[in-house]
Amino acid sequence: MDRPGRPPKPLLILPALFLLLVCCVALRAQKPSGQPAAWVIVGAQVADGTGGPLQRANVRIVSDRITHVGNFRPGKKEPVIAAGGLVLAPGFIDIHNHSTNGLEKDPLAETQVSQGITTVVLGADGESPWPIGEFLHKIRQAPAALNIAVLVGHATLRRRVMGNDYRRAARLEEIAQMEKLVEQAMREGAIGLSSGLEYEVGSYSTTEELIALARVAARFGGFYMTHIRDEADRSFEALREAIAIGEQARISVQISHIKLGTVGVWGKSAEAVRLIEEARRRGVDITADCYPYDAWHSTITVLVPNKRYEDPASAERALADVGGAANITITECAAHKDYEFRTLEEIAKSKGVSPVELFIQIVKDGGASVIGKSMIDSDIRTFYRQQWVMVASDGGVGMRHPRAAGTFPKVLGRYVRVEHWLSLPEAIRKMTSLPAARLRLADRGSIRSGMKADLVLFNPTTVIDRSTFSDPQKPSEGIEKVFVNGELVWDAGKAIGARPGSVLSR
Repeated sequence: MDRPGRPPKPLLILPALFLLLVCCVALRAQKPSGQPAAWVIVGAQVADGTGGPLQRANVRIVSDRITHVGNFRPGKKEPVIAAGGLVLAPGFIDIHNHSTNGLEKDPLAETQVSQGITTVVLGADGESPWPIGEFLHKIRQAPAALNIAVLVGHATLRRRVMGNDYRRAARLEEIAQMEKLVEQAMREGAIGLSSGLEYEVGSYSTTEELIALARVAARFGGFYMTHIRDEADRSFEALREAIAIGEQARISVQISHIKLGTVGVWGKSAEAVRLIEEARRRGVDITADCYPYDAWHSTITVLVPNKRYEDPASAERALADVGGAANITITECAAHKDYEFRTLEEIAKSKGVSPVELFIQIVKDGGASVIGKSMIDSDIRTFYRQQWVMVASDGGVGMRHPRAAGTFPKVLGRYVRVEHWLSLPEAIRKMTSLPAARLRLADRGSIRSGMKADLVLFNPTTVIDRSTFSDPQKPSEGIEKVFVNGELVWDAGKAIGARPGSVLSR
């Protein structure tokens, strides 16, 4: 030990001088994109992502990290962003996103970052890239503007094992093969298992099959995300199945785009909430996400749960369940391009046929993608007010639904500022720390020293969605700047061109 009064040994000074030199170099250097390696955001109202009250503070970013939050003065040579009157939030995490193919064409992901999204989870609804390792390798070699995580899809694996012979329950040996594929995917970087049980391939699976696969994902710390088997008249039965899978597989459960999508279950959101709350009290780790629209986007055949698509009585019942043919809009139809962005009722009248006849003919001609306007605001409000429900888009690059470009600004502008369904801090929690906790992202989802610098700077008095059903790609307003891993990717209404996104895995 050095004696009192003796100067420190030179060897002890060297590490401190080295760290000081590194910090100075970082502050004066540039990122690969040519941007400064450090920023100081001054005077923002900081929503830290926890749901706590906004606090005015300065935030320093060095490289890809937040290094200081509080009342401090920027250095003389530090680049400063004046943020008076603006809110600084953690980057929005979209836990249900369909940009897998769109990112290949648009890696800048303008419709996503323009609404404040900095991380997307791909592979939802049972459909995912395969192999997972190969997909993630390509992303690492050619990053996007935002961070990417991926789930392994149940239907993807089912098709690999069962081929076209999937319209039946899987045999034990086939389930064993799927279990091995889940293990492979989790080892290669998947963060969980997804299912789309209302869709053709997944709909034939048994609950036991799903429990078996979910158990494998659970062993690797993954979670189970599900588009439940029915979001219409049998919603409660489908919710019970999802809960049972969580209990028996001992896995966390995420209910995708929670909704009540037919006339027969409108107004029953409180009952759905009670069912989930009872499971949570029993110890089931179950959460959900919700998009802020009363219209869904899917294939035309999902309207007919019994799969008797060419049966007039089944088609008639299906259209009645969603409130009539006027509530179904065609978005894509390869056989009839002139049908696009018109309702079934409108098309049927123009052709002098019944909506049922038109529906059957479209299915025979190869089907179509549709938007169904079949939910009600009171149910959406009830779901959003639950502390375990997060915001997610179910959108993505190139998607023909306004949620693809407008989800997060719509919540901030309409449901927070105009309708007062939620407070601003709570809405941001649902976009940031809540999905981060589900994904086990320890270094994202909140603003504090040491966290990754995924940040959104927006104007709370002007933020709003502008995308519509006829113009679904129209960018939102009020999102001023977006940072991903410390790099500016969106500024003053345009993409910067930077692609600093990372692959996120367990």
